[in-house]
Amino acid sequence: MINIDLNCDMGEGMGNEELLMPFISSANIACGYHAGDKEEIKRVVDLCIKYKLAIGAHPSFPDRENFGRKEMHLPNEEIYHLVKMQIEILNTISLAAGATLHHVKPHGALYNMAAKDAALAAAIATAVKDIDSRLIFYGLSGSVMIDEANKIGLQTANEVFADRSYQPDGSLTPRANANALITDAATATKQVMQMIQLKKITSVNGETISIKTDTVCIHGDGKHAVLFAKELNNSLQAAGITIQKIKH
Repeated sequence: MINIDLNCDMGEGMGNEELLMPFISSANIACGYHAGDKEEIKRVVDLCIKYKLAIGAHPSFPDRENFGRKEMHLPNEEIYHLVKMQIEILNTISLAAGATLHHVKPHGALYNMAAKDAALAAAIATAVKDIDSRLIFYGLSGSVMIDEANKIGLQTANEVFADRSYQPDGSLTPRANANALITDAATATKQVMQMIQLKKITSVNGETISIKTDTVCIHGDGKHAVLFAKELNNSLQAAGITIQKIKH
């Protein structure tokens, strides 16, 4: 039997969280640095408890103006503290609500930079471990994010994307490119099934590469997020694939 985690970025001002939650197993909650605030965080945490979802922190650069999608070149020590502070914000709110944190997944430019920069990835992973060594680190499948987190003993989850296209090296196509986003639910579902069942992904140039899939992301701010989540959930269940959070 195949088990898969479906995660979604939330608390980013879209207001669609409760529509998405019946179809997923994990939520990555914005910690106020690219979107959201403490009131929004508490609202989403309470919904996660209601729908029995795994709660994850979604830390980013301090960049609300660009939704955390603009690269910022900061000292790794500063990155460490930025990430740690954001996890602590969510952890405090979660504990007060009677819930515990399950994972951490960096957001936007911070995520993409860490997927290629080992020192940056190490700073983020160390911040995660220093908060709670039991937290699961979500990172781009096969990237140095996963390597650096594994080096310090964190449990990791190789993340793939339902709504993004891939480059031949396994990286995501930059959002500035016209073909970066997948906007058709059938195409997104086909890609996810390929990644889960065949452990392969077809890149933008038609080349097929190997990929490891522990968790699948649906972007909550995507125009078709709810439709994608519903279609993907239905297709996975029809194929006998169980949707569940990653176990420690």
